[in-house]
Amino acid sequence: MKPGTTDGRDAGVHPVGGGPAGDRPLRQGSAKKRTAIARAALELFVRDGVARTSVDAVAARAGVSKRTVYDYYGSKERLFLSVLEETESAYAERFTDMVGRTLGGVTDPAQLEPALVAFGRELGSTVIRSAGRADAIRLVITEAPHFPVLLDRWSAPGVEQQLLAERLADFTARGLLAVPDPLEAAAHLGALVTSSVNHRSLFGVLTVDDAEVERIVDSGVRAFLRAYRVTAPAG
Repeated sequence: MKPGTTDGRDAGVHPVGGGPAGDRPLRQGSAKKRTAIARAALELFVRDGVARTSVDAVAARAGVSKRTVYDYYGSKERLFLSVLEETESAYAERFTDMVGRTLGGVTDPAQLEPALVAFGRELGSTVIRSAGRADAIRLVITEAPHFPVLLDRWSAPGVEQQLLAERLADFTARGLLAVPDPLEAAAHLGALVTSSVNHRSLFGVLTVDDAEVERIVDSGVRAFLRAYRVTAPAG
Protein backbone atom coordinates (compact mmCIF):
# COMPACT_ATOMS: atom_id res chain seq x y z
CA MET A 1 0.00 0.00 0.00
CA LYS A 2 1.32 3.45 -0.90
CA PRO A 3 2.09 5.95 1.86
CA GLY A 4 -0.79 8.35 2.46
CA THR A 5 -3.48 5.83 1.45
CA THR A 6 -5.82 4.07 3.83
CA ASP A 7 -6.77 0.45 4.20
CA GLY A 8 -10.17 1.24 5.69
CA ARG A 9 -9.05 0.79 9.29
CA ASP A 10 -7.55 4.28 9.31
CA ALA A 11 -10.53 6.09 7.80
CA GLY A 12 -12.06 6.69 11.19
CA VAL A 13 -10.64 6.85 14.69
CA HIS A 14 -9.84 3.58 16.40
CA PRO A 15 -11.11 3.15 19.94
CA VAL A 16 -8.35 3.15 22.52
CA GLY A 17 -6.62 -0.19 22.29
CA GLY A 18 -8.05 -0.82 18.82
CA GLY A 19 -6.28 -1.04 15.46
CA PRO A 20 -3.59 -3.52 14.50
CA ALA A 21 -1.85 -3.25 17.88
CA GLY A 22 -4.91 -4.71 19.60
CA ASP A 23 -4.41 -5.05 23.33
CA ARG A 24 -0.66 -5.64 23.16
CA PRO A 25 1.44 -3.50 25.52
CA LEU A 26 2.71 -0.38 23.79
CA ARG A 27 6.43 0.05 23.18
CA GLN A 28 8.30 3.07 24.46
CA GLY A 29 10.75 2.58 21.62
CA SER A 30 13.17 5.16 20.27
CA ALA A 31 12.81 8.72 21.58
CA LYS A 32 13.92 10.01 18.17
CA LYS A 33 11.20 8.02 16.38
CA ARG A 34 8.54 9.06 18.92
CA THR A 35 9.44 12.71 18.37
CA ALA A 36 9.29 12.29 14.60
CA ILE A 37 5.91 10.54 14.80
CA ALA A 38 4.45 13.14 17.16
CA ARG A 39 5.69 16.04 15.02
CA ALA A 40 4.37 14.48 11.82
CA ALA A 41 1.02 13.66 13.41
CA LEU A 42 0.56 17.18 14.77
CA GLU A 43 1.33 18.75 11.39
CA LEU A 44 -1.08 16.45 9.56
CA PHE A 45 -3.84 16.66 12.17
CA VAL A 46 -3.71 20.47 11.98
CA ARG A 47 -3.63 20.50 8.18
CA ASP A 48 -6.15 17.77 7.39
CA GLY A 49 -8.05 17.03 10.59
CA VAL A 50 -7.92 13.81 12.58
CA ALA A 51 -10.54 11.88 10.62
CA ARG A 52 -8.88 12.60 7.26
CA THR A 53 -5.36 11.82 8.43
CA SER A 54 -4.33 8.19 7.95
CA VAL A 55 -1.73 6.34 9.96
CA ASP A 56 -0.05 5.57 6.64
CA ALA A 57 0.41 9.29 6.04
CA VAL A 58 1.80 9.88 9.54
CA ALA A 59 4.24 7.01 9.12
CA ALA A 60 5.41 8.25 5.72
CA ARG A 61 5.93 11.80 6.97
CA ALA A 62 7.80 10.57 10.06
CA GLY A 63 9.97 8.16 8.06
CA VAL A 64 8.88 5.09 10.01
CA SER A 65 6.74 2.07 9.29
CA LYS A 66 3.02 1.99 9.93
CA ARG A 67 3.64 -0.92 12.30
CA THR A 68 5.96 1.29 14.36
CA VAL A 69 3.24 3.92 14.80
CA TYR A 70 0.82 1.29 16.05
CA ASP A 71 3.45 -0.35 18.27
CA TYR A 72 4.21 3.00 19.92
CA TYR A 73 0.68 4.42 20.17
CA GLY A 74 -1.82 1.60 19.63
CA SER A 75 -4.39 3.59 17.65
CA LYS A 76 -4.91 6.87 15.89
CA GLU A 77 -7.04 8.11 18.77
CA ARG A 78 -4.24 7.39 21.23
CA LEU A 79 -1.75 9.07 18.95
CA PHE A 80 -3.89 12.20 18.73
CA LEU A 81 -4.44 12.42 22.49
CA SER A 82 -0.78 11.66 23.20
CA VAL A 83 0.37 14.42 20.86
CA LEU A 84 -1.84 16.90 22.72
CA GLU A 85 -0.61 15.64 26.09
CA GLU A 86 3.04 15.86 25.07
CA THR A 87 2.58 19.37 23.69
CA GLU A 88 0.79 20.49 26.85
CA SER A 89 3.43 18.88 29.06
CA ALA A 90 6.26 20.68 27.24
CA TYR A 91 4.38 23.99 27.53
CA ALA A 92 3.73 23.38 31.24
CA GLU A 93 7.47 22.96 31.82
CA ARG A 94 8.19 26.25 30.06
CA PHE A 95 5.40 27.94 32.02
CA THR A 96 6.75 26.66 35.33
CA ASP A 97 10.19 28.02 34.52
CA MET A 98 8.67 31.32 33.39
CA VAL A 99 6.74 31.79 36.63
CA GLY A 100 9.79 30.96 38.72
CA ARG A 101 12.04 33.42 36.88
CA THR A 102 9.64 36.34 36.68
CA LEU A 103 7.50 36.05 39.81
CA GLY A 104 9.58 33.89 42.13
CA GLY A 105 11.53 36.58 43.96
CA VAL A 106 8.81 39.19 44.55
CA THR A 107 8.66 40.23 48.22
CA ASP A 108 8.16 44.00 48.03
CA PRO A 109 5.21 46.03 46.67
CA ALA A 110 7.55 47.99 44.39
CA GLN A 111 8.59 44.75 42.67
CA LEU A 112 5.07 43.56 41.95
CA GLU A 113 4.05 45.50 38.84
CA PRO A 114 7.41 45.13 37.02
CA ALA A 115 7.37 41.39 37.78
CA LEU A 116 3.82 40.94 36.49
CA VAL A 117 4.70 42.91 33.35
CA ALA A 118 7.80 40.76 32.77
CA PHE A 119 5.72 37.62 33.26
CA GLY A 120 2.95 38.86 30.98
CA ARG A 121 5.27 39.96 28.19
CA GLU A 122 7.09 36.63 28.16
CA LEU A 123 3.80 34.73 28.33
CA GLY A 124 2.28 36.78 25.53
CA SER A 125 5.32 36.27 23.33
CA THR A 126 5.41 32.55 24.12
CA VAL A 127 1.75 32.14 23.22
CA ILE A 128 2.12 33.57 19.72
CA ARG A 129 5.58 32.13 18.97
CA SER A 130 5.06 28.58 20.22
CA ALA A 131 3.85 26.93 17.03
CA GLY A 132 3.19 23.58 18.68
CA ARG A 133 1.11 25.14 21.44
CA ALA A 134 -0.92 27.23 18.98
CA ASP A 135 -1.48 24.18 16.78
CA ALA A 136 -2.64 22.16 19.78
CA ILE A 137 -5.13 24.84 20.80
CA ARG A 138 -6.59 25.01 17.30
CA LEU A 139 -6.82 21.22 17.25
CA VAL A 140 -8.68 21.12 20.55
CA ILE A 141 -11.16 23.73 19.32
CA THR A 142 -11.74 21.83 16.08
CA GLU A 143 -11.78 18.27 17.40
CA ALA A 144 -13.40 18.63 20.84
CA PRO A 145 -16.91 17.78 19.51
CA HIS A 146 -15.52 14.42 18.34
CA PHE A 147 -13.44 13.74 21.48
CA PRO A 148 -15.53 14.35 24.62
CA VAL A 149 -12.47 13.62 26.79
CA LEU A 150 -11.01 16.93 25.59
CA LEU A 151 -14.04 18.79 26.93
CA ASP A 152 -13.49 17.21 30.34
CA ARG A 153 -9.81 18.17 30.37
CA TRP A 154 -10.31 21.77 29.30
CA SER A 155 -13.31 22.46 31.53
CA ALA A 156 -11.17 22.14 34.67
CA PRO A 157 -8.34 24.50 35.71
CA GLY A 158 -5.12 23.47 34.01
CA VAL A 159 -1.68 23.03 35.53
CA GLU A 160 -0.66 26.54 34.46
CA GLN A 161 -3.69 28.20 36.06
CA GLN A 162 -3.13 26.30 39.28
CA LEU A 163 0.56 27.22 39.38
CA LEU A 164 -0.20 30.90 38.80
CA ALA A 165 -2.96 30.74 41.43
CA GLU A 166 -0.42 29.47 43.98
CA ARG A 167 1.84 32.43 43.23
CA LEU A 168 -1.03 34.92 43.56
CA ALA A 169 -2.08 33.30 46.85
CA ASP A 170 1.50 33.75 48.08
CA PHE A 171 1.41 37.43 47.09
CA THR A 172 -1.83 37.77 49.03
CA ALA A 173 -0.29 36.12 52.11
CA ARG A 174 2.57 38.63 51.86
CA GLY A 175 0.11 41.54 51.73
CA LEU A 176 0.99 42.45 48.14
CA LEU A 177 -2.41 41.59 46.65
CA ALA A 178 -5.98 41.16 47.87
CA VAL A 179 -7.09 38.00 46.08
CA PRO A 180 -10.12 36.22 47.56
CA ASP A 181 -10.14 33.45 44.94
CA PRO A 182 -6.65 32.71 43.55
CA LEU A 183 -7.89 30.41 40.77
CA GLU A 184 -10.31 33.04 39.52
CA ALA A 185 -7.65 35.75 39.75
CA ALA A 186 -5.22 33.56 37.80
CA ALA A 187 -7.84 33.17 35.09
CA HIS A 188 -8.35 36.94 35.03
CA LEU A 189 -4.63 37.63 34.71
CA GLY A 190 -4.21 35.02 31.99
CA ALA A 191 -7.12 36.47 30.04
CA LEU A 192 -5.91 40.05 30.40
CA VAL A 193 -2.40 39.34 29.13
CA THR A 194 -3.05 36.62 26.55
CA SER A 195 -6.63 36.70 25.21
CA SER A 196 -6.13 39.80 23.08
CA VAL A 197 -2.82 38.42 21.85
CA ASN A 198 -4.50 35.14 20.94
CA HIS A 199 -7.33 36.85 19.11
CA ARG A 200 -5.02 39.32 17.34
CA SER A 201 -2.78 36.50 16.13
CA LEU A 202 -5.61 34.03 15.41
CA PHE A 203 -3.88 31.65 17.82
CA GLY A 204 -0.49 31.96 16.19
CA VAL A 205 -1.55 32.26 12.55
CA LEU A 206 -0.85 35.99 12.14
CA THR A 207 2.23 37.94 13.25
CA VAL A 208 1.92 40.34 16.17
CA ASP A 209 5.01 42.47 16.77
CA ASP A 210 6.72 42.89 20.13
CA ALA A 211 5.52 46.47 20.61
CA GLU A 212 1.89 45.41 20.27
CA VAL A 213 2.37 42.48 22.65
CA GLU A 214 3.92 44.84 25.19
CA ARG A 215 1.05 47.31 24.83
CA ILE A 216 -1.56 44.60 25.36
CA VAL A 217 0.28 43.12 28.33
CA ASP A 218 1.02 46.42 30.07
CA SER A 219 -2.63 47.46 29.78
CA GLY A 220 -3.78 44.07 31.05
CA VAL A 221 -1.47 44.16 34.08
CA ARG A 222 -2.69 47.64 35.01
CA ALA A 223 -6.30 46.44 34.83
CA PHE A 224 -5.42 43.39 36.96
CA LEU A 225 -3.76 45.53 39.61
CA ARG A 226 -6.70 47.94 39.73
CA ALA A 227 -8.83 44.95 40.67
CA TYR A 228 -6.48 43.15 43.07
CA ARG A 229 -3.79 45.51 44.41
CA VAL A 230 -3.94 46.18 48.13
CA THR A 231 -5.20 49.71 48.68
CA ALA A 232 -4.27 51.90 51.61
CA PRO A 233 -7.18 52.70 53.93
CA ALA A 234 -8.67 56.15 53.42
CA GLY A 235 -8.10 58.62 56.16
